[in-house]
Amino acid sequence: MKTPEDEGKYGWKDVAMSDEHVKGTLSKAQGKVEEGLGKLTGNKQEQARGKARQVQGDAQNGLGNVQDAVRKSKNRP
Repeated sequence: MKTPEDEGKYGWKDVAMSDEHVKGTLSKAQGKVEEGLGKLTGNKQEQARGKARQVQGDAQNGLGNVQDAVRKSKNRP
């Protein structure tokens, strides 16, 4: 039987990623691809661009974590 304490325990709110998490994950993946292509072709500029995009992705994930923390603190009684 479901209790009020279980509400949201396994619901959409708990597994949903914020927009910043999604953007961060995509930026980091794109950066890894760019860095790999740069290594493959010997293009140092492409490698650097890929690394920079990965750092950007980490920052976006960090922002998403902050947003989640604020959201959770607002939902506390």
